[in-house]
Amino acid sequence: MKPYPLLFQPEMKERVWGGRALEQFGLELPEGPIGEGWMIGDHPNGTTKVVNGELSGMGLDQIRELYGKDFFGSKGFSEKNGRFPLLIKLLDCQDDLSVQVHPNDHYDRLPQGELGKTEMWYILDAKPDAKIIYGLNDGVTREQLAKAIEENRILDCLREISVEAGDSFYIPAGTVHALGAGILVAEIQQNSDSTYRLYDYNRLGLDGSPRELHIEDSLNVIAYEGSGSSYMKTDLSGSNEWLTLANSPFFITEKGKVDQMWSLQTNADSFIIHIICDGSGTIQWADGELSVKPGECYLIPASLGDYTLTGSMTVLRSYLP
Repeated sequence: MKPYPLLFQPEMKERVWGGRALEQFGLELPEGPIGEGWMIGDHPNGTTKVVNGELSGMGLDQIRELYGKDFFGSKGFSEKNGRFPLLIKLLDCQDDLSVQVHPNDHYDRLPQGELGKTEMWYILDAKPDAKIIYGLNDGVTREQLAKAIEENRILDCLREISVEAGDSFYIPAGTVHALGAGILVAEIQQNSDSTYRLYDYNRLGLDGSPRELHIEDSLNVIAYEGSGSSYMKTDLSGSNEWLTLANSPFFITEKGKVDQMWSLQTNADSFIIHIICDGSGTIQWADGELSVKPGECYLIPASLGDYTLTGSMTVLRSYLP
């Protein structure tokens, strides 16, 4: 079996805050408000299947079992549960998301085998007035936050930031955060579906009932002294060079602009994931070539070796540190 870049059928997730914006990437959406496309995933709540080449129809979990380190690299498995360590999503936020926080790997109330959740966002598109919640205001303590929640004034404790396309946000576990309405996001995260909601605008869920909040868990896992979160503008000064957006213990994510042939290579430590943000081009390797377009997310096997990006496009590259 010769390695090649893998494209997957996304797992679409209906969310009360979702919409239909992912259709712009040529993706087929089921009915309803679709908030999340799980583009590359190996999780009990969603495992993606290959749609191209010899492995078409095979799930990422099956590829893990059959090809292991050859495709994923020596570091390409979660030490906690043995699964693929990352989850790659596209998010369509037509309404505000709940104010939430994620635990780290060591929180003792995590379900068995579940990971914590450190993540990062790259803003693909945003309406002119789009905002996010990103952390607590300076000096807010657990006691102050708990009292604000009891008095229904939690928003007084939260930091709000305006966003635009090209902004990048690193969100370690313990960071209070919420995407706002009118934002399209590429998300790279640990392979986890653990979210604790602090506040949800008194909104009803898809079933017509108020959505569950997780106040005690949230208060337990928030990093009140700072989580190490950071954000940045990502304007590129040139082409065919990488700008580091996130450098975490769980993944490294970089942004690059392809304007000519760009020769790259994998190594035995890690797979590479490329997200095509805009433009078009190709991925070429010894045994083939693929045309690529915005919204597509490719898993480049660790054993692929030399490959080339061509065309005119903006890409994200993620791999394991």
